[in-house]
Amino acid sequence: MTRIQIWNSKNSQRKNIDIMAYMNRVKKVSAVLLAALALVSCGKKDAEAAKSEDTLREKVEVQKLEEREIAREINLSAILEGYETVNIAPSVTGIIEHIYVEEGDHVRKGDSLVRMDQYQYKTTKLAFANLGVEMNRVSALRETGSISEQTYDQTKLSYDQTEENLAFLESNTYVKAPMSGVISAKNYEDGELYSGQPVLVLTQIARLKAKVAVPESYFPLVKEGMKMEVRSDIYPDKVFNATVEIVYPTIDATSHTFHIKLDIPNSELLLRPGMYVQTHLELNKVNAIVVPYQAVMKLQGSNDRYVFLNDNGTAKRVGVKMGQRFDDHVEIISDEIHAGDELVVTGQARLVDGVKLSIVK
Repeated sequence: MTRIQIWNSKNSQRKNIDIMAYMNRVKKVSAVLLAALALVSCGKKDAEAAKSEDTLREKVEVQKLEEREIAREINLSAILEGYETVNIAPSVTGIIEHIYVEEGDHVRKGDSLVRMDQYQYKTTKLAFANLGVEMNRVSALRETGSISEQTYDQTKLSYDQTEENLAFLESNTYVKAPMSGVISAKNYEDGELYSGQPVLVLTQIARLKAKVAVPESYFPLVKEGMKMEVRSDIYPDKVFNATVEIVYPTIDATSHTFHIKLDIPNSELLLRPGMYVQTHLELNKVNAIVVPYQAVMKLQGSNDRYVFLNDNGTAKRVGVKMGQRFDDHVEIISDEIHAGDELVVTGQARLVDGVKLSIVK
């Protein structure tokens, strides 16, 4: 066994030490130190890895969805139109002898509007009078058997055709109002040659209509005969009643809307065609999911809407349709969204489908 002497400076004495035992102690200390260094290094790597993974997660805030009862209603804008508009355009050509009305005039059904050149009408009227005399003569001869049935039939045919032509010329020479309304356009003056463009435009204003585009989600709820309210900024304290006259049967694939036609009585003549109005229709109360409006994203270049849900720490993109608006909240409609789901309400603009989430409380 090899020994060495070590000088102890504290008591000025020499001490014999076994070299092998000393080396074993050194090895044990070294092993402990190496193990400690390894643990420190592994801990540092794990911390860095955890920090890196946390950096890859998107920080978001979520909100648990709940159903709430809402009063279903539709508030949409529309532009009023005359319930019926008629172009006064005679079916005969020629000079316009006289126009009895001006723009803005109110007329009743049957009032005279336009008198065209009367020559053709008067000529046909004379011919019809002569045929009347001839018709009476052949009728008397037929009773005595003095003429053939063929002669009688030809005379009768000519008489009937002339009578029909005379009625046509009369209605198109002396043009009368087919309904009550107001003259909304006048395109000619007396003495001008009628060239096909309507002489006048007659618009019904005592009864108006409006065509309203309604989001497709309301299609099962809107029925013909429902009552609606119409308001105009011109009359802020007045409500006008309207009725859903037609629910058009098709959905527009681009706008995802369908149209309804409103029948609006206007006996006081306060409303006029061309006015901008707001319509209001109340429906039944329903349970719906309402979310912050800013949580709903819009796909660039289209009208498609979507939101992000927290799916066990992962972002899940879900397409939705927007329903009724409530100030800064909006109803969303989707078969994939249910009460209890967690909706991303902050940070959703940075998300893509499948990205890891870090939920901020």
